[in-house]
Amino acid sequence: MIKNINTMFVTMFGLGKVPKIPGTFGSLATVIILYLFFHVFNLPSNLILTFLIIIFILSFAAVASHIKDQENKDPKEVIIDEFIGQSIPIYLYEVSHGIEKSVDEALIFYCICFVLFRFFDIAKPFPVNFFDKNFKNSFGVIMDDVCAGFYVVLSLICFMVLNIYLI
Repeated sequence: MIKNINTMFVTMFGLGKVPKIPGTFGSLATVIILYLFFHVFNLPSNLILTFLIIIFILSFAAVASHIKDQENKDPKEVIIDEFIGQSIPIYLYEVSHGIEKSVDEALIFYCICFVLFRFFDIAKPFPVNFFDKNFKNSFGVIMDDVCAGFYVVLSLICFMVLNIYLI
């Protein structure tokens, strides 16, 4: 039973078992979940942060347990790492832009975060590729997506700085 619960957790309730592009579906589900949390349910950002930290911490043990007896140490069905990585830029956007946001602004930003995160997760620039290649364990599985999430944040900061100087 614990193994089944663990599998449900690392596959985001089975979403990771879709035959094509499970990581993309995991990222898209994350965008939808966080949009609901922030804009439909209006949950406090501290509660959402607590939830994200708990998921992050539990993921290390859950992924380690899931891949323990597998030859492939980063199986496609494990998509909790996409949830973690995709959450970083969205959460930071939400807390850095205060309470008042238009729905259109949030949707556009969420779409940009989604596309950029998938780009960095697939392209794997350094140090994303470093974690992916050198750590064949739960740490590597999770940290490459954390780095991809921070690349999204860095990219958006660069766009904002350029926008300030170009206007």
